[in-house]
Amino acid sequence: MSLLVVGLSHRTAPVSVLERAALTEDARAKLLQDALAAEPATEAAVLATCNRIELYADVDKFHAGVAELSTLLAQHSGVGLDELTPHLYVHYEDRAVHHLLSVACGLDSMVVGEGQILGQIKDALAVAQDLHSAGRMLNDLFQQALRVGKRAHSETGIDRAGQSLVTFGLAQLAPTTGPLAGRRALVVGAGSMSSLAAATLARAGVRDLVIANRTAERAERLAHLLAEQGTDARAIAMAEVPAALADADIVVSCTGATGLVLTADDLRRATEDRAEGATLAVLDLAMPRDVDAAAHRLVDVHLVDIETLAAASADAPMAADVDQVRAIVSEEVEAFGAAQRAARITPTVVALRAMAADVVAGELARLDGRLPDLDDKERAEITQTVRRVVDKLLHAPTVRVKQLAGEPGGAGYADALRELFDLDPQAVAAVSRAERPAVQVPPNGIEGLR
Repeated sequence: MSLLVVGLSHRTAPVSVLERAALTEDARAKLLQDALAAEPATEAAVLATCNRIELYADVDKFHAGVAELSTLLAQHSGVGLDELTPHLYVHYEDRAVHHLLSVACGLDSMVVGEGQILGQIKDALAVAQDLHSAGRMLNDLFQQALRVGKRAHSETGIDRAGQSLVTFGLAQLAPTTGPLAGRRALVVGAGSMSSLAAATLARAGVRDLVIANRTAERAERLAHLLAEQGTDARAIAMAEVPAALADADIVVSCTGATGLVLTADDLRRATEDRAEGATLAVLDLAMPRDVDAAAHRLVDVHLVDIETLAAASADAPMAADVDQVRAIVSEEVEAFGAAQRAARITPTVVALRAMAADVVAGELARLDGRLPDLDDKERAEITQTVRRVVDKLLHAPTVRVKQLAGEPGGAGYADALRELFDLDPQAVAAVSRAERPAVQVPPNGIEGLR
């Protein structure tokens, strides 16, 4: 089996395509379910953020895998395959590992070096684990990605450019907002991105912070947490958003809605009674967008959305920091590959030792038949001696073959071991099946787990 990733991101697709291809939570669960039902894939995970959608799978056929995963992405995103294909990228085996580790380090982010992607990778792994779509390969890979991302941020200066998308977005509003301290802010949504925005605004010293969310309890919980930290924060119902817009200086919206949350008319009405020159600053971090793009044409509204951020991009971090992170990624890709190659030979070694144990047991049984008068002490000494001899004979070749298997092309050593010792392929396959975690998706996707 081999790792394959098929996806699209801000680097390969316009925001208009990313927006239409955005996956709901239920769509991600169904995508994982269908990926496992597809013949080439045995494991699957989806990494979906505001600027990327990627499907990872452990496949046994490259071309069939690419075709199947591409088709599934098109089906579940609602974007036709012919339209989607020019924007897709494909990475296979070590290149796929290299890609995810680079993503985890922030090298492939819209804001280079941002650390928020680690939380999104962690969430992707958690969903795959909950749905039992991640087996040993993807569990190992995503855990490695999280560890490498943390290592990059702790060992290099990539954090100097690693502002979050929220911080970067607010920086693009700065010409309109000026200092945030003392401003009035409205945050629409109470998920991870909205919570980060609310916390960032609170730290900046906004004097009035209003949280609106479809689920009132989440908004109230976030507002209560911020209030405990000294911010004047309160929760409101979504129906109260139009009135709150009129009082706000800054609006940040990031919900999971599939349609517009704030229309151009909503924003126009909110600015009608403002003092001349008092512009409403709006940051839309949702994908698909929460705020009507027509708001860009409103004189008294300064809208920054994902498309704006993609065009603006962040200042590049120091080249030395990026080079250092790339070196870490290359080192970790090699280590991951070596570990995976070594792991692939383990079933062969286990099958070899099991066969040797069966041979020893058979010979000892034959000895009992030929020398029935052996006492227990003599029998135990002979048994220990025979087993010790077999263990010593097998020790050096099995240890060495594991070492060699970690090198490029090491899979051939497992084949040689099976051939030399005439191991039953079915016995090796049985060990592999026993070691592989069961991968199943409940028939009702995420709902089936609740």
